[in-house]
Amino acid sequence: MSTTGENDQAMRKILDMTRLISIAVLVIHFYKECYGAFAGWHLVAPLSDRLLGNIVRTGLFSNFYKSKLISLGFLVIALIGVKGKKDEKQSYKTALLYLVTGLFFFLTSYFFLLVRAKLEVVAVLYVGVTGLGYLLFLSGGTMVSRIIQDKLSNDIFNRENETFPQEERLLENEYSVNLPMRYQLKGKRRNGWLNLINPFRSVLVTGGAGAGKSYFVIRHIITQHISKGFAMMAYDFKFDDLSKIVYNTFLKYRHLYPPQTQCYFINFDRLLNRCNPLEPDSMLDITDAVESARTILIGLNREWNKRQGDFFVESPINLLTAVIWFLRKYNDGEFCTLPHAIELIQCDYDKLFTVLRTEQEVDALINPFVSAYMRDAIEQLEGQIASAKVTLARLSSPQLYYVLSGNDFTLDINNPEEPKLLCIGNNPQKIQIYGAVISLYINRLIKLVNKKDQRKCSLVFDELPTVDISNIDVLIATARSNKVATCLGIQDFSQLRKDYGKERADVIVNSVGNVVAGQSTGDTAKNISDRIGRIMQDRESLSINRTDTSISKSKQLEAAVPPSRISSLSSGEFVGMVADNPDCKIELKAFHCEIVNDHEALNKEIAGYMEIPDVRLINNAIVQRNYLQIKQDVQELIQEVMEQLLSDPASIHLVIKK
Repeated sequence: MSTTGENDQAMRKILDMTRLISIAVLVIHFYKECYGAFAGWHLVAPLSDRLLGNIVRTGLFSNFYKSKLISLGFLVIALIGVKGKKDEKQSYKTALLYLVTGLFFFLTSYFFLLVRAKLEVVAVLYVGVTGLGYLLFLSGGTMVSRIIQDKLSNDIFNRENETFPQEERLLENEYSVNLPMRYQLKGKRRNGWLNLINPFRSVLVTGGAGAGKSYFVIRHIITQHISKGFAMMAYDFKFDDLSKIVYNTFLKYRHLYPPQTQCYFINFDRLLNRCNPLEPDSMLDITDAVESARTILIGLNREWNKRQGDFFVESPINLLTAVIWFLRKYNDGEFCTLPHAIELIQCDYDKLFTVLRTEQEVDALINPFVSAYMRDAIEQLEGQIASAKVTLARLSSPQLYYVLSGNDFTLDINNPEEPKLLCIGNNPQKIQIYGAVISLYINRLIKLVNKKDQRKCSLVFDELPTVDISNIDVLIATARSNKVATCLGIQDFSQLRKDYGKERADVIVNSVGNVVAGQSTGDTAKNISDRIGRIMQDRESLSINRTDTSISKSKQLEAAVPPSRISSLSSGEFVGMVADNPDCKIELKAFHCEIVNDHEALNKEIAGYMEIPDVRLINNAIVQRNYLQIKQDVQELIQEVMEQLLSDPASIHLVIKK
């Protein structure tokens, strides 16, 4: 007795009996149709003749094919219950070939009875062909029972099992970004929407080169936010890829903004707009100078991120802080620009320390330098100052000076009365130089926009690790209430850890509410997979032994999107999680989909883009004149301060002479 309650032995006896009935009916059929041959062979007897006559009178053998079909029917019944030993080499194709061939011979053997030959020869041919057909059909039916019916063999990558329901509703509000998408669910393709209804909880877009971050996600965040009247700052790593999108989308939706709204561009290869990141009105106290100094020096020396607090890291930061704050206080910030600070810090120690000592607020910052200088501790002093002087000297470029010393606009881009759209362009071949200055722009901008009662604002960072944003984690955590949406584009978490340090990188990654991940590998893929979570999946195990085959089925919690799947995503295919709002709950937050772009419409739109126009006529002579003017401003400043000190007996002690 089996565990299922079936009596296997009794079942086998019934099947054997059914098969015997089939054979018996076929033998009686042969005896009836070939009676003459059997008589010639002396295989007839009065008893068998009487039995045959009684059977014929029942009507079962009234038709030639009737008896054959009865025999075949009993054979089919017997085959249905057969449980043959499973064989991995058996296939439906072979079994079907046997069944069809056997059926053909079994049914068409009638034509051998029409052959003009001896009765015995005809009988042998007919019985032989019919018997062959019967055996072939029996073999084919037995083969079917030996085939292993394992549906998982057609899904070797377990793709169907890893599908799950996703959001198909379009959930839209005045801040949302909505991307049409397609996804698979149990072998069927379905349409849905990727709803970033709360971009103020930040959007992290990750994926390797060619994964489609910009084309499928970032460009739509830009266009949809501009279409909803957002102020915007876009960091364009490869100028002017994103800048063109921002500019042309702004032209399309300009009617949504106040008349004075403009689109500005900061770039150091193609000189367009000018902006002073150290604009005096935005430098409210010395902490602003400290943040600016730290940003510019760490941006130029990215390894300092891991050494913050060291004496030879903090010393140059303190010196640059003193210079910036002195310029902010001198003549109400007349020369408070980064180029003036670079030129001033390059001066001789006598003049530099004398000038800085005139400002009491920076006296504590420069006192260690003055003391070392007065004690002739030149080696210590050079160790404290040289890193700042040498590093900042790399920024001594006429083009940089020109852009950094102007004031076409201010960085409060989400000012309700005068919102702005700003594109800051970089050059991949000059990352170390431009990246530090761009970091200064962005850090100053973040501090100005992260305030209450401002216009809704969108900050887009393509290739975030190429710039150092000191307060990016604070921005993600606090800007939600100030209607500042942040989009962070990175290639890999390891890249972020390399440039920002492990702790800061982990804070950034764990703080974002929306994650859109393209093709990624390693720790990035594992982190994304863990974030999406697990789903209940069907499991089947197949066991084949000498006498039997068993298939067991179960359900198990497994990763909805395993790391191996994330590492093999195609371009335009993304996985991740979205955040929702209290007033708009999203139950199906996880997604694994292909974002649908209308490529023809996008190509047509891109072909119609206007080039970014020149702001003013600029030639090399103008740039050089500005460069020399800044150097002259610093010399005149030093001369003026020295004259004031020398003419005032109460201040002459501040003059340092060696």
